[in-house]
Amino acid sequence: MARRAASQPSNRVFHPHSLREYALIADGERGALVGPTGNISWMCAPNWHSPGVFSTLIGGDGFFVLRPTASRFVWGGRYEDGSLIWHNRWVSDDAIVETREALALPGDPHTAVILRRVMPVNGDAHVLAELDVRADFGRYRMTRPHNNNGVWRMRSGPLYIRLSGAADARIEDDGALQVEIDVAEGDHHDLVLEISDHALTEPPVDPVAAWEATAHTWRKSVPLMRNTLADRDSAHSYAVLRGLTKLGGGMVAAPTMALPERAHRDRNYDYRFSWIRDQCYAGIAVAATGGHPLLDDALRFVSERILTDGPDLKPAYTTSGDPVPDEEHLELPGYPGGRPKTGNWVNKQFQLDVFGDALLLFAEGARLDRLDVVQWHAVEATVSAIEKRWQEPDAGIWEIDNAKWAHSRLNCAAGLRAVGAVAPAPQAAVWNHLADVIVADTSSECLHSTGRWQRAPDDTRVDAALLIPLVRGAVAENDPRTLATLDAVRRELCADGYVYRFRQDPRPLSDAEGAFLLCGYVMAWATHQQGNDVEALRLFERNRAACGPPGLFTEEYDVDQRQMRGNVPQAFVHAVMLESAHRLADLDPADKETAS
Repeated sequence: MARRAASQPSNRVFHPHSLREYALIADGERGALVGPTGNISWMCAPNWHSPGVFSTLIGGDGFFVLRPTASRFVWGGRYEDGSLIWHNRWVSDDAIVETREALALPGDPHTAVILRRVMPVNGDAHVLAELDVRADFGRYRMTRPHNNNGVWRMRSGPLYIRLSGAADARIEDDGALQVEIDVAEGDHHDLVLEISDHALTEPPVDPVAAWEATAHTWRKSVPLMRNTLADRDSAHSYAVLRGLTKLGGGMVAAPTMALPERAHRDRNYDYRFSWIRDQCYAGIAVAATGGHPLLDDALRFVSERILTDGPDLKPAYTTSGDPVPDEEHLELPGYPGGRPKTGNWVNKQFQLDVFGDALLLFAEGARLDRLDVVQWHAVEATVSAIEKRWQEPDAGIWEIDNAKWAHSRLNCAAGLRAVGAVAPAPQAAVWNHLADVIVADTSSECLHSTGRWQRAPDDTRVDAALLIPLVRGAVAENDPRTLATLDAVRRELCADGYVYRFRQDPRPLSDAEGAFLLCGYVMAWATHQQGNDVEALRLFERNRAACGPPGLFTEEYDVDQRQMRGNVPQAFVHAVMLESAHRLADLDPADKETAS
């Protein structure tokens, strides 16, 4: 194996790719996106909501490239099963080269460790490595690197940086490190990058030990999935949720920010925080698999927030449970079609439906005997919050103007019934009575003339979100209002096997926004619940296909262009995919044979 300094600086223009081409590596404390040209184009450090150190995805500075030097190659890739260990793969005219990519596990809250291994598959590998860490979305240039016994050390703003495995790198005119690496077929070469908020005084990370620990931790963390509609994809979704969840803490809704849901519509948000709703969806999905540590993480995080804030529960927090910072614009070009924002205005909202989600989560925890005494106190605090606030207008699941959203109130009823089913008799009776009162009141104000549920007292449209509390038991599955709502969603909001949230105006659905994958999976559950397994399977498979080669989902899917829209990956879509694969697993045998 030979290592040689590159003879010329590389092209410093990093054009963003379509979202379907990015893979995620994550360790629970932070995540990074790796693109098809081997550039880590997005990572915030040291934690999820820190400023970016690699931000070319949204027009900022900072990059870490590892790619073939060949002028012609095609790209592909795969995850190692049950993990977020990613393999980039390039086929050129004379070789096949893979790189193995991961954030080291167990994750350290203060130090990100990026592992990158060059592995020739057929022929020798000739690759280019380039590094330029730019803290605070590019505000801080990297200080001049210092080489000490083959290990490079430098700073970027408040961060300490160390690179191993590039002893022969040269410092380019723009301050970046660059090296060409030759690796013979059958051999491999490791690069290890450490980025920390404290001085790196301990010895450099040993790549062999780090890779072994990372692979071992993934094997322990992701359960084997069996008897679902999609065992491999179910395990992959679990791995995504694990990678997005801080150990003992919250799960980010997505590791990215400001990726537009619709070009030039100012619909681009910062999702690097823990939404209570999303955390509950993930915990409920994991409970469907039989209960695993991610369920305990969700129970702990949600119960602690409720016991702290009670009826003033916020829709979202940082992964450590702190307040979400206010929304601010970031002076960067942004991902094409989007304007960068940090923070999120959700910190000023009241969302009633999350109390119902919390009770649904607690009910699943109780069913699996995972609730402790403190968490039972959180159940009682949640019920008290519903008693106090269920008649108030709220921002709802779609986080828009305050109204008496039918979904929010019905979701509270679903949660009350679910937790009533696992509570002692006196409490169960009281909680079920409150659910009856809420449903009756909602029916008096939000029942459409056709017999279906409508969005709000003064909004007669149907909303796919109304299916969520219906499939979760707010009313009986054969209730005429449920059947009428399901028919209306199918008739008015479905197109080509995908489901939209609600009709925003007279335009075709796809002109207003992308299809919502959450709604598509819930529609599959509701259809299955009514015994139409063929249609349920069709919906499941259509929505499962709305991803790229890495198998990651965004919130929305542009059906016409077959493109992913919004932040990537979106945790709650992976959660509902995982739950769907279990919910629909009891299809009739003839139907199940067609599932993969």
